[in-house]
Amino acid sequence: MDEKTQRGTFDISGMHCAACARRIERRMHKTAGVLQVQVNLATERMDVSYDGEVIDEVGISRVVEQAGFGAELRGAIIESAFTIGGMSCAACVRRVQRALESVEGVQSAEVNLATETVRVRYNRTEAKRRALYEAVERAGYSFGRKEVGAARTREKDAVLSEMGRSLATALLFWLPLFALEMGSMAGVPVPKALSIDTYPLRVGGIHLALAVPVMWIARSMYVEGSCALVRGGPNMFTLIAIGTAAAFFYSVAGLAAVLWDFSPSFFSYFPAVSTILTLVLLGRYLEARSRASAGESMRALLSLRPSQALLIDDGDERTVDVDEIEVGDLLRVRPGEALPADGQVVDGLSEVDESLLTGESLPVTKAPGDQVMGGSSNGSGALVIRATRVGEASLIDQMQRLVEEAQLGRAPIARLADVVSGYFVPFVITVATLSAFGWYMAGAEPAFAIGVFVSVLIIACPCSLGLATPAAIMVGTGRGAQLGILIKTPEALEEMQRLDAVVLDKTGTVTAGTPSVVRVKSIDPYSEEEVLCLAASVERYSEHPLALAITERTREDGIALLAASAFLAEVGQGACAAVRGQQIRVGTASYIERDGVAVDRRLEHGARTCVWVACDGRVVGLIELADPVRLSSREGVQRLRALGLDVIMLSGDRSAVVRDVAQCVGIETMHAEVLPADKVDVIKVLQEAGQRVAMVGDGINDAPALAQANVGMAVASGVDVAASASDIVLMHSRVEDIARAVELGRATMRTIKQNLFWAFFYNAAGIPVAAGLLYLFGGPLLNPMLASVAMAFSSVSVVSNALRLRRFAARA
Repeated sequence: MDEKTQRGTFDISGMHCAACARRIERRMHKTAGVLQVQVNLATERMDVSYDGEVIDEVGISRVVEQAGFGAELRGAIIESAFTIGGMSCAACVRRVQRALESVEGVQSAEVNLATETVRVRYNRTEAKRRALYEAVERAGYSFGRKEVGAARTREKDAVLSEMGRSLATALLFWLPLFALEMGSMAGVPVPKALSIDTYPLRVGGIHLALAVPVMWIARSMYVEGSCALVRGGPNMFTLIAIGTAAAFFYSVAGLAAVLWDFSPSFFSYFPAVSTILTLVLLGRYLEARSRASAGESMRALLSLRPSQALLIDDGDERTVDVDEIEVGDLLRVRPGEALPADGQVVDGLSEVDESLLTGESLPVTKAPGDQVMGGSSNGSGALVIRATRVGEASLIDQMQRLVEEAQLGRAPIARLADVVSGYFVPFVITVATLSAFGWYMAGAEPAFAIGVFVSVLIIACPCSLGLATPAAIMVGTGRGAQLGILIKTPEALEEMQRLDAVVLDKTGTVTAGTPSVVRVKSIDPYSEEEVLCLAASVERYSEHPLALAITERTREDGIALLAASAFLAEVGQGACAAVRGQQIRVGTASYIERDGVAVDRRLEHGARTCVWVACDGRVVGLIELADPVRLSSREGVQRLRALGLDVIMLSGDRSAVVRDVAQCVGIETMHAEVLPADKVDVIKVLQEAGQRVAMVGDGINDAPALAQANVGMAVASGVDVAASASDIVLMHSRVEDIARAVELGRATMRTIKQNLFWAFFYNAAGIPVAAGLLYLFGGPLLNPMLASVAMAFSSVSVVSNALRLRRFAARA
């Protein structure tokens, strides 16, 4: 293919018949640059070869649209994460979101103040990254590629260090000014020579000299605040800039009046300006540190993986960077070292600590053939492992990706704050102006009116509104990862508090998921060994747990398997294949009977799973398997019930087996002999009855049911944690972990509600007090300096409250 020739596949909408397809093809053939085109009516798809120098994907889409149909390039809709710099409050979040969503081709933008990131879903044929960059820059914020791992950590550490230095410098100038103004109140006598009442010009000049450096240190607030105001999107910095600037220039005017003998004294707001700015710097620094603490769980997770590994290459050993490891490489892991990659043990025996990855408190013994996870800690034994997943495919990277995606999302409960934030800052400016004007018109001194104006502007805190939800989600999802609970969407957290019922798949959740053959009954003239051989020769092509158990039994017994062909499996029923020219069927009694084979069900053991084997239309044997119930399942079911949830068990197994397991763990409602496709119907029936349902399954066979449920939970055993069709991934398939996930979701939502209540209550109560409402009825008047303390406390308290989730521990 020529370098200029490109190919593209488009989804076509609006076609109804073959004539529509031909019409599109004719129009495309007449278009310059189109070399070849084929339209498929059945799949509603168009494959095009074209000269990229003459026409592009956008041009092709327009040609199809002109013909009266819709066209969208496959793979054109992508999601990307970027960093946003310069955001200070919820108003900034709203402004960035609007700027990005105004770009043609952008479908949605989710901005997160806590992580200073945005996730954009856009059509790459319509919206280029340059357009996204320009939209954000025009809005007054910086836009960049999202750094990951160590690079992102270094960047945040550098910003935090710079904020610390700025705060320390500001404190050097603020402390003497604060001592001059408030020393007598703190019990520190102030010399009469430094009294502003006695020497207004001299002391006022000292005030000015100490306040200006603090204003210079905080100059970024003035730049960002004024730019935001000019662009029509005022933010928290706008409030600070207007308030402190008004107080500063009022004080400068008063000092000038004393200098030029227009007045014998003046009211100095220089200490208030310095205090406000210093406290804002302090608040931002504490907030940044709190945000950094909120992300510690994921940084701890990423730090588990070592930077280097010991590679075994042709008998020699050499040290390599972990980024150089490839699938299939042999790696030696010495006692006490961290495992460099996901893999399979080839040689050695050791206990491996996986607690920080999965939440499993006890070390797990690993022997040849066992799977190990990169980042887990090796015990006292030496291991040789073969790398099976590296880079982005590794478990640690998948966990990081899932948690970051969840943290980028917006919970539905945050929508009210999003709406309020768009009008909050203009509302505050209006209230401050009207309050100051009202007091002045009522006869108050100008200094009093200015104080009210500044107090209202400063006490308002849109920052707390913007942090209330994302801070809690950030900490909650990180804590979940530490406990082996990977939450993929914020919506799942919110749904968790509304759940009425939990539906459990029996195998691998309530039971251990490791069935074993306990009895083989053969029918003459076949022996038990022959029955196992025929069954395993068919089942070795299946990944079903029962098939694996039968195959494992033949391996243990040293039974050689036979070649099989024409393998065909039926989900939830069984499988068939040709072995030695004979048709072998292996599966449930109903599956065998469908082929016209007579089955004597009286031979089935009530509490065991029975697999029948038939050869050329005749039953030759029966294999009985047992899957042990997990010791913790009964306690887990009790915990779910204690949370007010109905517990229901589903299984494709026979009624007798399912009933026995249900009685063992205390589950009253169960459905047996349910095919994977029918599990969706069970979920729908519950939902139609008004219940909100969580479904727990394996993420593959149960994918439709997981998608139908209000919350889908997939167990990670053998499953790509990012690929399962679920909202939550459980690193362990234990019922108690389901209860723990529900408790974590509820705890996170409680924290979000507390944060939102505090943010709204603080502003609803603080603004009227700052405006002088209490003073009007004989109460106190809020000093601008106290207003700045309250404002700083508001945002820090919201993040601090979210940080309490780091100590979350499920009830025993």
